Amino acid sequence: MKLKKLKLTRSQQNALHKYFELLAEALNSAGLDMKKVLKPGVAIPWSPISVKEFLWRPIQKACLGKYSTTELNKFEDINIVFDTLNRHLSEKFYISEPFPSLSQLEIQLEEERRIKCLKNQQ
Repeated sequence: MKLKKLKLTRSQQNALHKYFELLAEALNSAGLDMKKVLKPGVAIPWSPISVKEFLWRPIQKACLGKYSTTELNKFEDINIVFDTLNRHLSEKFYISEPFPSLSQLEIQLEEERRIKCLKNQQ
């Protein structure tokens, strides 16, 4: 019997993009701009989009043959790409950013709502 592969939920997609943001911040904080991690040239700071396009997506394509993160299966695909990327960055640059949990995302959203509410009251 063939098991149906479940696609990512919206929460998982949000967590994936939060990881891109956190990793960009960690790399920038460590002084590891794109030039130092990828190739020499102009010093370019990391962004969530550059993490996705230059780190995550090439590993995803090489390991899974899938281009879009929307094609990823719910459970195993993210783990495969994350583990590969995390191992590489931790071995080569001593950077390891944990994958965000649902509770972390909920806390961040609540904090953003609180800040917005405070700004509206001023």
